[in-house]
Amino acid sequence: MANRGTVKASLNFNATTDAEALYKAMKGLGTDEAAILQLLVARSNVQRQQIKAAYKTLFGKDLVDDLKSELTGKFETLIVSLMTPPLAYDVALLRNAIKGAGTNEKVLVEVLASRTPQQVKDIVTAYRQEYDAVLEEDIAGDTSGHFKRLLVILLQANRQKGIQQENIEVDAQALFKAGEQKFGTDEQSFVTILGNRSAEHLRKVFDAYMKLAGFEMEESIKRETSGSLKDLLLAVVKCARSVPAYFAETVYYAMKGAGTDDDTLIRVMVSRSEVDMLDIRTEFRRMFACSMFSMIKGDTGGDYRKTLLLLCGGDDA
Repeated sequence: MANRGTVKASLNFNATTDAEALYKAMKGLGTDEAAILQLLVARSNVQRQQIKAAYKTLFGKDLVDDLKSELTGKFETLIVSLMTPPLAYDVALLRNAIKGAGTNEKVLVEVLASRTPQQVKDIVTAYRQEYDAVLEEDIAGDTSGHFKRLLVILLQANRQKGIQQENIEVDAQALFKAGEQKFGTDEQSFVTILGNRSAEHLRKVFDAYMKLAGFEMEESIKRETSGSLKDLLLAVVKCARSVPAYFAETVYYAMKGAGTDDDTLIRVMVSRSEVDMLDIRTEFRRMFACSMFSMIKGDTGGDYRKTLLLLCGGDDA
């Protein structure tokens, strides 16, 4: 996969030099936050892990523990997130979403709808190694109904490959009958089709659906379903259309209106920084009246803002 991220590996990289620079930034009275954030954002996640190893070798201390003790608030959360390997980050997100007080459906939806089948398989394996528990059982025990069923389908990570030409019309008809054409909605058809077909196939199905119904798939989902199931179905449809567009919208609504959903903002900016942040920015500019950079700038402050803007990587004014 081409790296469409804003964060790239540093070319003249020396883990020892970086570890010493971070130690110096935290040593003595006061902390040089600017030095910390500028260094870490200019390194890839793989390089950050090497810095962490060098730091322990040099100083006999854990870099992340030191960062936690020196930094505070949202800035601390953001920096610690950047220090976490991507797979471990996803695994911890899901664990906290189900093991915290109440279930954080938003996180379950975002992660399981947007990650590739291979990423989901890796998450399932790593979750078992980390917690000696089965992710599917933990999620199933914490959710219910068709929302649970679709999450379980997504956890199988067995989406079909390619386009089944002969099934495009069949799928579109099935979705149309399941929703618009009957009294009450047959959620199972939505769940099975949207959970099992490839993204390319689904895009063709959505076009056929539009011809049949006269409006977009998303409109039907909003009308026919509600709650967490609606959120998950919409996320799956949007990710089938375009993952970067899905994240652009996620970032926009995390900041729009009163207050900022910082947890969501941090999750997206960290997890997409080395994947498709450039495309997310392009989609954001296309969909909304401002650039992502300008919205983050207006909505956040301090070292937290500085770090987010570096992860954003530029202004598409």
